[in-house]
Amino acid sequence: MAKKITVKTPSGKDYDIILSTGFHSLPDALEPLSLSGRKLCVITDSVVKELYGDSIVEILTPHCREISVFSFPAGEQSKHLNTVQDAYRFLIGHGLDRRDMLIALGGGVVGDLTGYTAATYLRGIDFIQIPTTLLAQVDSSIGGKTGVDFDRYKNMVGAFHMPRLVYMNLSVLKSLDARQYACGMAEILKHGLIRDGSYYEWLITHFAEINDRDMEVMEEMVYESCLIKKAVVERDPLEQGERALLNFGHTIGHALEKYKDFTMLHGECVALGCVAAAFISWKRQMLSMEEYYEIRDMFVPFGLPITVDNVDIAEVLRLTRSDKKMEQGKIRFILLQKIGNAVSDNTVTQEEMQAALQEIVFDGKEKE
Repeated sequence: MAKKITVKTPSGKDYDIILSTGFHSLPDALEPLSLSGRKLCVITDSVVKELYGDSIVEILTPHCREISVFSFPAGEQSKHLNTVQDAYRFLIGHGLDRRDMLIALGGGVVGDLTGYTAATYLRGIDFIQIPTTLLAQVDSSIGGKTGVDFDRYKNMVGAFHMPRLVYMNLSVLKSLDARQYACGMAEILKHGLIRDGSYYEWLITHFAEINDRDMEVMEEMVYESCLIKKAVVERDPLEQGERALLNFGHTIGHALEKYKDFTMLHGECVALGCVAAAFISWKRQMLSMEEYYEIRDMFVPFGLPITVDNVDIAEVLRLTRSDKKMEQGKIRFILLQKIGNAVSDNTVTQEEMQAALQEIVFDGKEKE
């Protein structure tokens, strides 16, 4: 039986997160949105289209007025305004109006880009999320943050635009490659570190079943992470305060992602950023040495990196200063007071970040 979580929004247009093990119950989940007279456009990437595009079209065709599919080349390199413009042209060509709806079918790139397209096409139309990666299911599909990259700056252009539904088919996680699955685990471990120490310990205890992709354990894991994300975004829907805690690991993580020209995946960079942020927390005596090393080392069993090579630390530091989380010239950094309790801080110095980068940048010597 599908599980449901309801996310409340300031506008009163609350939306459900549905956890299922197939696409078969998607029409029932969409029934409250009255699709019968509406045109739908599935926005997806070239890889996901081949995997699930036909299935979604077949399932939804009897329930809507018309359905079309717009796809773009898979990868972060497509997450820019030119792709959004191509989507606008496609939607105009197919005559979609304000009553119609977009469907984001794919991972975080697809979800962010589709959400931004929905937020800006005709000043805003409805969209739903059908996330097909673990990272998108537990993080980017929830909360209405949408956007695209600009030049080399990640998510620099965006808008808050809440989905009308988030529908998760957990069975698709079985087909993810190991790197993509591990990327989702970076965000999941982050959830435990910033909000729930007991959940973090549960993840560590169940790492074997998680890595084996045991369906029952995956369902519990995704459900608990969605509850954490829901709680945070309901209290701070527009990231004015508490929601910034979800950026733990992202300041240095995004800078590394940009420095590596997106050849490293988002979750891999977030894991490295979490290690760096935990290092600073330890050096500030917020965490014990034992806690820091546990946090660092526990990324490894989940297939995530804790060091990176071929990095110019000075250039990464420069990139952190162009991050969109800057406030009045200061970087808003997320630190850990303890496992399960994060705080926002704008006093982290360049020297502290440099030391943290030296901790994670592999220089040919083994880290302690």
